[in-house]
Amino acid sequence: MGLAPLPALAGPQAPQPIRIGVYGPFTGGSSPMGISMRDGIRLAAGEINGAGGLLGRPVQLVERDDEAANQRGSRIAQELVQTKVAAAVGIVNTGVALASQHYFQEARIPVVTAVATGSIITKQFLPPHYSENYVFRVSNSDAIQAAMIVEEAVERRHFKRLAIIHDTTNYGQLGREDLEKALAAKGLKAVAVERFNLGEVDLTRQLQRARDAGAEAILTYGIGPELAALANGRAKLHWEAPLIGSWTLSMSSFIDNAGPNGEGARMPLTFIDEGTSLKRRQFIDAYLKATGSTRIPVPSAAAQGYDALLLLAAAIRQAGSTDGPRIKAALESLKEKVEGVVQIYDRPFSPGDHEAIDRLDVPVMGEVRGGRVIHAYSTRLRHAP
Repeated sequence: MGLAPLPALAGPQAPQPIRIGVYGPFTGGSSPMGISMRDGIRLAAGEINGAGGLLGRPVQLVERDDEAANQRGSRIAQELVQTKVAAAVGIVNTGVALASQHYFQEARIPVVTAVATGSIITKQFLPPHYSENYVFRVSNSDAIQAAMIVEEAVERRHFKRLAIIHDTTNYGQLGREDLEKALAAKGLKAVAVERFNLGEVDLTRQLQRARDAGAEAILTYGIGPELAALANGRAKLHWEAPLIGSWTLSMSSFIDNAGPNGEGARMPLTFIDEGTSLKRRQFIDAYLKATGSTRIPVPSAAAQGYDALLLLAAAIRQAGSTDGPRIKAALESLKEKVEGVVQIYDRPFSPGDHEAIDRLDVPVMGEVRGGRVIHAYSTRLRHAP
């Protein structure tokens, strides 16, 4: 991956671009999320540059493929810091975020996480151990997702005997902890907790143990390809326990590889590929036109990437500078409302809250139906643009 192209600029002394680091998995099992996020960020950059850039300067995206590998993500973060990007946006995998974002923290360069959902991501650098926190997020944290997953299973669908099946990554392990906390708040404990490694294609043993424990539904935390193996294994056992899990159940790799076995899977999402407003319809159409695709592989990742760069751009405008501390201060006190596609952001951050999405009324529950994700219920996002 290299630098995203800049528009042609006339004149012998073209202004120096504002360089924004962008990294995520553009290859491998997590790539549907990474590519969707990157292309959403590119759309936002194109709109910003089409309107004259920032501070009279064009935005230039410095894109890197972290391959969902923690060590590679760490090296990329060091490179971006050393080459003096003004800020960074991106990051899909929780493990990559935890391994890499401290480089931005130490350099006092803001990083806006657009996809990774681990609850700890924005909490690594809090007082009293740190005087400032340079990590922000525009995605649905696992604490919120776990609460919604358990609410769906226990309150809406009245299941009491639940199994948790998760992968062994940081994402899966931390997600399992959040699910257990959410169940405990309801006075419940999982009847079975099973795990699987990335690359596993036969999960029937884990499923069999969960079924033998009397599970009525399966709560999941993992990445798309393995979640498809979970759905396919469930079908092999002729077990109809519903799948309810994190937003990764919306990945194209789950939907395509699970096929009819994935029907009915439910997950909390910030954005569903339905043109419920003019802004969203325009975003979807622009994405498909720009990429030549027939669908967005992971709509939430694309929307969050797009919104994250718009928020960062608003902060740079307000700061009137590319100085890291001034951008951070602007993010914490944004004066302009930012019309994104997930929601309209009105002072989304504060010095003590770096989560743009921290309320249960923003995400909705999606459902796989007919090979795509639709709203599970008629509820639409409040605060929608």
